[in-house]
Amino acid sequence: MSDASSPSANDLELATFGGGCFWCVEAVFERLPGVKSVTSGYAGGKTEEPDYKEVCGGTTGHAEVVQIAFDPAVTSFERLLDIFWLAHDPTTLNRQGADEGTQYRSIILHHDERQRTAALASREAAQGGLAEPIVTEIVPLAKFWPAEKYHQDYYRNNPAQPYCLATIPPKLKKLGLL
Repeated sequence: MSDASSPSANDLELATFGGGCFWCVEAVFERLPGVKSVTSGYAGGKTEEPDYKEVCGGTTGHAEVVQIAFDPAVTSFERLLDIFWLAHDPTTLNRQGADEGTQYRSIILHHDERQRTAALASREAAQGGLAEPIVTEIVPLAKFWPAEKYHQDYYRNNPAQPYCLATIPPKLKKLGLL
């Protein structure tokens, strides 16, 4: 049973985004009001039950993504899209910073027609502020595969890990989340 201050799972919506390493994307979205959980995983590929090694090998077609469960009474899908565009460089094909490969591509995997329409409008609005063309894919979500347990809450559990130290705090500071 849930009370008015705690939405039930039925009241939550899902959003699925990829914008580089899922550790970085997860660290951003889990700090936003209304976000109830962020799960790192894989989507957009052809292999059933992919694992990290396969995805990093670039043969599965999957991207590293996060699936966000959020309370639409507190934050909107459109607000999550606004953060998505600011949290990574949507103009670099298959790359974010030093991370390179199709698994690091910019991608929005929509859950329904409303999300698809919002994502397309948001991409058009975001393009207005950028010199280079946005290369972000906007595709329907076919299947989300949660990543291995050690990838979940990675930054929270490994804040001193060198990659995390070099990439995540500057991103959080830029977004006003640190």
